[in-house]
Amino acid sequence: MTVEGKRVLVTGGTGSLGQRLVRRLLDGDIGQPTRVIVLSRDEAKQHDMRLKFLGQDSATDEVIFKRSRGRLAFRIGDLRDYATMAEAVRESDVIIHAAALKQVPTCEYFPREAALTNVIGADVLIRAVHAVGQHVEVVVGISTDKACKPVNVMGMTKALMERLLIAANLGDRSPRFVCVRYANVIGSRGSVVPLFLDQIARGGPVTVTTREMTRFLLSIDQAADAVFKALDTAKPGEIYVPRAPSARVVDIANALIDGRPIPLTYIGIRPGEKTHEIMVSDEECQRTFERDDHYVIAPMLPELGPIRLDHKVLNAEYTSADVTMNLAEVQHLLKGSLELQLA
Repeated sequence: MTVEGKRVLVTGGTGSLGQRLVRRLLDGDIGQPTRVIVLSRDEAKQHDMRLKFLGQDSATDEVIFKRSRGRLAFRIGDLRDYATMAEAVRESDVIIHAAALKQVPTCEYFPREAALTNVIGADVLIRAVHAVGQHVEVVVGISTDKACKPVNVMGMTKALMERLLIAANLGDRSPRFVCVRYANVIGSRGSVVPLFLDQIARGGPVTVTTREMTRFLLSIDQAADAVFKALDTAKPGEIYVPRAPSARVVDIANALIDGRPIPLTYIGIRPGEKTHEIMVSDEECQRTFERDDHYVIAPMLPELGPIRLDHKVLNAEYTSADVTMNLAEVQHLLKGSLELQLA
């Protein structure tokens, strides 16, 4: 679908992915929206984002944002508060739900807060859409690989968020509720690359958990592309999973160190952390198919349509343990992704 002439609400819009989505929405990548509304509870991040988007002295930004001053709006509010969400939903046609507590150790130490934001917050959004969102056409929830076979609080709460959004499609008057599940976004807040770069800038050591640990690597624009593709083509209850290369974390560290005399140390797995990421589980393989270069997990609820797969596209879980990149390939990918983000 296009967002031409529509009002788009981005919860958690001050985050790394949220800002990239807003930038591309205002640039007209999928049509020109009449308004893009950023909702978050951090006024400092909103202020910084406002200055960044509307005040940079850059030809590219001038082209993109000079005409968008009246189209970019900011709303302070808590996802957990129904009145706040009802007000935001009333003035929305398309909703991208990116707000979350997503740092794995933080969620382990504060599981109640993780549940309130990731689970109760999603439920509040759904209730608001059903009650007052008569103009809402589609809601895209941003999930994570950690929701697949979850072993940590962050993954458990995100798995419940997925199920809430899928079940929200039941009923006669629901808009489309769909999800996008992705893994590490290169350079996003809380990801390993900014941590390694900061450690390198301080002269090391660069801290790696274990030699065996692997991760998928996804550029921030690939993550945004998956969201836009789900907006356009996902059917109610489907989960989109972008394909991504995978690498050993130690190779990511060495690619960023790039031969400099900076020490590397192993510190062990952090609370709640997985050794390998899984984006599609063994069980989900039975209802996974391909559409437009994405894996799509069909909903298990029979009311959302029968699952008819002509052939299986995955014979085993989709995991980063199946490493696809060597050190040179990791260096090339990181160089291109980080240059693009800085541009």
